Amino acid sequence: MTKIQHIPVLLEEVLTYLRPEPNQVFIDGTVGQGGHADAIASRILPGGRLLAIDRDPVNLAIASERLENYSDRIVYVNDSYANVTELALEHDFNQANGMLLDLGYSSLHIEDASRGFSFMKEGPLDMRYDPTSDVTAANIVQEWSEESLAKIFRIYGEEVRAAQIARVICESRRHTAIDTTTDLANLVTTVVHAHGPIHPATKVFQALRIAVNDELGELERALPQCVDVLASGGRLGIITFHSLEDRIVKNFFKSYPGLEIVTKRPVAPSREEVKANPRSRSAKLRVAVKK
Repeated sequence: MTKIQHIPVLLEEVLTYLRPEPNQVFIDGTVGQGGHADAIASRILPGGRLLAIDRDPVNLAIASERLENYSDRIVYVNDSYANVTELALEHDFNQANGMLLDLGYSSLHIEDASRGFSFMKEGPLDMRYDPTSDVTAANIVQEWSEESLAKIFRIYGEEVRAAQIARVICESRRHTAIDTTTDLANLVTTVVHAHGPIHPATKVFQALRIAVNDELGELERALPQCVDVLASGGRLGIITFHSLEDRIVKNFFKSYPGLEIVTKRPVAPSREEVKANPRSRSAKLRVAVKK
């Protein structure tokens, strides 16, 4: 089994705000490699139960290994948290006391070049959390119109040179296939030049990942379902990593009836956590309770 490397972000803050207690029922909608779930499971024993959901079967297998000491208290489901109402009904997890969504991708996705998430290592342009999904990043780069590419780079990546990048991609693909991470990263660097520590292709890769996995659509579909599966007094915690996700969560918490916001401002990682785990620097935790 793949070595566990993932460090869960805002772990102590998640435990403080979600308040898992013995014999409670929890749902981890993005269990990943099981970091948050491990801590939650240890606190809901002896009679508690946890529903562990993830789109990525590799991550789910790693989580299962990590959580083997709680195996009789955990149900694992390879699916999307956007189907949580159906999954909670099927596995008898309605009236949950807490639910967590950690919307960041895991170390596995970055470090495994074959998954195609990172411009730092050459690999196929893939970026799918669910390897059975039909659309890859290569499909989008090779087949979408210049206008559509520019739109996702501008909206999902907040890339100011979206139009120029889309144009260069469309011109290049007429002659040569763009099917690896380094192919795409090198093209982007002909338009966006390096300034500071952020790689020029960062925003384009973010945009493609969001588009491939329909991340914002999944979140919007899931949010009302997350509230539905909670018991009165149940807590919903969501960790976001960029402004697009955070805005959706913030507006939902403010507008959805029957929710009380617990975190008036998003909770950010401490300096110590960012130093120990630089990938946590953009994380934000928002929590609400069902009335």
